[in-house]
Amino acid sequence: MNRWVEAARPRTLPLAIASTILGNILAYVDGHFLWTIGALAILTTLLLQILSNFANDLGDTQNGIDNADRKVALRAVQTGAISPSEMKKAVYISALLAFISGISLLYISLQTASIEIILGFLVLGILAIAAAIAYTVGKRPYGYMGLGDLSVFLFFGLVGTVGVYFLQTLEFKFVTFLPAAGCGFMSVAVLNLNNLRDLENDKKQGKLSIPVRIGKTAGFLYQKFLYILTILSFGLFPMLNHGTPPTLMQSSTMLAAFIPIALLANKLQPSLTPAQIDPYLKKTALITLWLILVFGFTQIFLSE
Repeated sequence: MNRWVEAARPRTLPLAIASTILGNILAYVDGHFLWTIGALAILTTLLLQILSNFANDLGDTQNGIDNADRKVALRAVQTGAISPSEMKKAVYISALLAFISGISLLYISLQTASIEIILGFLVLGILAIAAAIAYTVGKRPYGYMGLGDLSVFLFFGLVGTVGVYFLQTLEFKFVTFLPAAGCGFMSVAVLNLNNLRDLENDKKQGKLSIPVRIGKTAGFLYQKFLYILTILSFGLFPMLNHGTPPTLMQSSTMLAAFIPIALLANKLQPSLTPAQIDPYLKKTALITLWLILVFGFTQIFLSE
């Protein structure tokens, strides 16, 4: 059981549900919230993340990315703790569970929606499952071409937040794209740290992540730019949502979320080794969840 828990990478799960929690918070603030929809959305997201982690473990080993040169954050298939055939079965099972959970979510939330919207969300769900697998599995995984950042931004930012908001409210609200983008930027920040940690090995194996393409120094500048975009996205939301600047209390409360991001950005320097970079993945994921919770507090209790 321990080997499967490790392969599921529990430290990635708080980040995975951040956008789903954010979408539920935004819907609750606007007076639309059902616990069944919220819970199923979180469950589906968790299953998709576990699917992605299992597929990543399998694909990176099969494609030679996870090899003897990898010394930090060793993977289950790479070390032999789980065989490739076992992991392949786990990928199939987790994909099936994610599909069942997703279908249940759509059935409950879209009963009064048009057939076009139902089909649109069904296609979106299938694409999410395909994206989780194709990131590293197959002959031409898109994660090896530097497209992982875009996929993470879309699915763990825009789709996760705006999609859940729609499932709760049955309406799109353009301003929700701002915090959704902020959540997406933080998710990309975690992926970029992962790629900075693995930069040298990825370069040897031909995995063209963003840091491999632009270099380590520029990769850390990109990391800090993502943090800046996050703060701007969440900071602008109250003014655009209500048409007035945030109150002093709201601004002061949000500082409790923004200051850890700034402190984290200050500590990330190109001189860090892979082993020194690795802990910051978990820290960034937890700070993302903290950001969402603080933001939710300001919207629920400090609005009006």
